[in-house]
Amino acid sequence: MKHLLQIYCKNNKKSQKFEFGTTILDVYNKIKPEMPHRPLCALVNNRVEGLKFRLFGSKQIEFLDITSSQGRKVYTRSLCFVLWKAVEDLFPGTTLRFEAPASKGYYHTLDLGRELTLEDVQALKRRMREIIDSGIKFVRKESTTEEAVKLFRERGMDKKAKLIEGLGNLYTYYYSLGESVNYFYGPLVPSTDYLELFDLVKYYDGMLLRVPREDGVKLGDVIKQEKMLHAFSENRKLENFFGVSTVGDLNEVTAKGFAGDIVKVAEAMQEKKICRIADQIAERPDVKIVLISGPSSSGKTTFSKRLSLQLLTCGLKPVAVSLDDYFVDRDKTPLDENGDYDYESLYSLNLPLFNLQLSQLLNGEEVELPRYDFPTGKSVMSGKRMKMDSNTVLILEGIHALNPLLTDGIDDMHKFKIYVSALTTIKLDNHNYIPTTDNRLIRRIVRDFKYRGMSPEDTIARWPSVRRGEDKWIFPFQENADVMFNSALLYELGVLRDRILPILENIPECKPEYAVASNLKSMIQYFRPISDEELPPTSLLREFLGGSSFRY
Repeated sequence: MKHLLQIYCKNNKKSQKFEFGTTILDVYNKIKPEMPHRPLCALVNNRVEGLKFRLFGSKQIEFLDITSSQGRKVYTRSLCFVLWKAVEDLFPGTTLRFEAPASKGYYHTLDLGRELTLEDVQALKRRMREIIDSGIKFVRKESTTEEAVKLFRERGMDKKAKLIEGLGNLYTYYYSLGESVNYFYGPLVPSTDYLELFDLVKYYDGMLLRVPREDGVKLGDVIKQEKMLHAFSENRKLENFFGVSTVGDLNEVTAKGFAGDIVKVAEAMQEKKICRIADQIAERPDVKIVLISGPSSSGKTTFSKRLSLQLLTCGLKPVAVSLDDYFVDRDKTPLDENGDYDYESLYSLNLPLFNLQLSQLLNGEEVELPRYDFPTGKSVMSGKRMKMDSNTVLILEGIHALNPLLTDGIDDMHKFKIYVSALTTIKLDNHNYIPTTDNRLIRRIVRDFKYRGMSPEDTIARWPSVRRGEDKWIFPFQENADVMFNSALLYELGVLRDRILPILENIPECKPEYAVASNLKSMIQYFRPISDEELPPTSLLREFLGGSSFRY
């Protein structure tokens, strides 16, 4: 008698029996739940698995398509392999490097020994289309780590060899696509014909791999992001100085006892950057308002405090103004699509009062600042009065700081705009990037757990809403900045590793947040632990870890 498995499909809320060893794809083909697009992967007991994953026990399955964040990661990962195969086919022996997420796509460079031309990019795109139309299978292979390391070294893929060798596992896996092989730290789609929607265009000195939008129907618009790419490139200088651009490199340096040097130089470079920003502000005597924006857990608060110290050394008097005190009364707060108060909306702020008081301050008048009483949801006058001196500079930090509508009534010559974000530059290897959003989420989980009494499940559950607010109110205005500051530190995920892992272990498998936690654990376990003992008390990372000399 055949051993049958009980499979519950969360998509259609039905259970059905299947043979022992059946694949997730077999389950989908038999059940055929209604979905907007074909599935790319599935949550199996809340863990992301590829469609070729075999089932040997009763499971709960939820099929995921391109409209899910996990599905888009699988799609992008698979598409990056197709790009790599196209490079191997047309330009053998060259190095393809993932550089940065940009313009709703992924910016890559190619070492050809000459300038990359439009014709080169077009040829790669044609080859990618041929590979996709051929429906070639992605094949997952398992071998001893020793054999895999030897395979990648023979093919000149030393960064990959170093990464998997550093894990210390006896066995490992990798993928093949025709004659090409590669390593990815997550599942791929079954075959290349799953990847119909893509584009490859010339972008600055490299190329932009364009991927589907969240709706899965169209590609995102190509936009210029010079300032963001410049912020990424600045961190490359530190990586090049140490010869550390991937996790394998960092682990090697850490194992040799030089992690402390990485910490010292990374911190010094950040302080030098802040000092230069303060000098730029001081060189513009008309600047009276410094506007600081950035997404959640980018370190805006610590950055503002460190910038204020540097402004003091320039002879200026920084004064912080809280945008939270300008909230409208709660009953006037806009509602989101679920009918809840939308405190992330620009229009949750009393813009007329805010602009009036800024204008009065710039005209030398004294104003009484408001205070928002959160328990009652009312805006009241605080009794605190303010008047600007000739050397006073207002520091305004908040998610809307770069939105032109926030300070619509103030002349641009009085503003200095700064965008702060954790633009993670270190990669697992040349083809496996670490999403900047994952870096920020790890920071936020650690901070919320330590200081705000929030469980990791609560933080992860709120994250999609936070991200939607960022997409709507922050990211569209980032290129408005006069300066971009990258708050990511080359060493930080090594330090955060042993802080985040015990917290994530608290999330049970039955919780939907387990999927995200599992992905974060898989990524950060590639890092060797780095001690936080050498972090200075003013380190931006102290905002999340504790031990800061600043008050929050």
